[in-house]
Amino acid sequence: MKKLSVIETIMTEFSKRTCLRGEACTPVRYLWTDAFAVCNFLELFHRTGKESYKEEALKLVDQVHHVLGKHRSDDARSGWISGLGEAQGESHPTIGGLRIGKKQNERKENEPHDERLEWEQDGQYFHYLTKWMHALNLVSEATGDPKYNRWALELAQTAYDRFTYTTLAGARRMFWKMSIDLSYPLVSSMGQHDALDGYITYLELGRTASKYTDIPDELHLDTELAGLSQMSQSISWDTDDPLGIGGLLSDACILTQLIISAGMEHLCEMLSKFLRHSLRGIELFLRTNILKYPAQYRLAFRELGLSIGLHGVEKMQMLLSEHAECFSNDALLRSQLKELESYLPLCKFIEDFWLESENQKSGTWTEHLDINSVMLATSLDADGYLSI
Repeated sequence: MKKLSVIETIMTEFSKRTCLRGEACTPVRYLWTDAFAVCNFLELFHRTGKESYKEEALKLVDQVHHVLGKHRSDDARSGWISGLGEAQGESHPTIGGLRIGKKQNERKENEPHDERLEWEQDGQYFHYLTKWMHALNLVSEATGDPKYNRWALELAQTAYDRFTYTTLAGARRMFWKMSIDLSYPLVSSMGQHDALDGYITYLELGRTASKYTDIPDELHLDTELAGLSQMSQSISWDTDDPLGIGGLLSDACILTQLIISAGMEHLCEMLSKFLRHSLRGIELFLRTNILKYPAQYRLAFRELGLSIGLHGVEKMQMLLSEHAECFSNDALLRSQLKELESYLPLCKFIEDFWLESENQKSGTWTEHLDINSVMLATSLDADGYLSI
């Protein structure tokens, strides 16, 4: 009960601070943080039964679309970034993608690239878009309204179409960062897990879409799934980045549910690969000794990404126990999850560290207050985010 109260406090303060509540201030929206926040509000609704939390999730979705789905106030352009008129934009708010929400405007196409400055400049990230697709999909599941799934599907198709390209050698690749209107790349390199995360997210969207009769055939993601699958196999999954490891584990948890609910037994080998690389990643991360550093040398949201993913280990163990017949490699998966289980104390270690008021005074916490606090809330009750 105490943990629930902490989550409620965190999310209430986030709402006030970013102007989700109240009309006398300008909303401050950031796509990654807001995706996790939507999941948190839905889970609070599930835990407490308070309709206000579901209303807050829906209000946040609407606000994100009207802020990050439109051009910036300091841009000469205005309206929906898709270029659609006002009415059409309202019906298809994600079809042009969604801005990251960085403080500075994007780098223009003819301006020199500054790697340090690029982190502060706006644009679009594929891995932020997939987080929003997941959030929208959960809203459809919570409300029974297919429009949120349709918006996620439209976003999925646009993101694949504009972020990916074919090389001269015929291989499909993906840009890491695109301009606000998706007309040119801002960072041409490919994110390590972007295609992989996209593949799992697109499978999730398709599974939900299959429940509805009014999702048009042109929104099926067969072409996109084939491309994402090919790209995800062409790059190493190994990483010592805690956020990346957490992403692998989160995707593994979602894949486990897809194998059970959508009969995707052919992906059992992929699930095992997720777990193998996650285990290796944790071992690599712990060798860095970062968790022994003081707060000012640590990034909470990256560590919390790991703890969120680790919470999925217990969920996967429970699912395998209840649905062993769905997994052709059940014994192997159980063994891998048993190895990962030994790292579950990291969740409490990370959460307790960042719940400590003294550590929340550090610059690395206060400078990233919204993303840190929202992901802390997610980690404290990760089931909503890790479910489909």
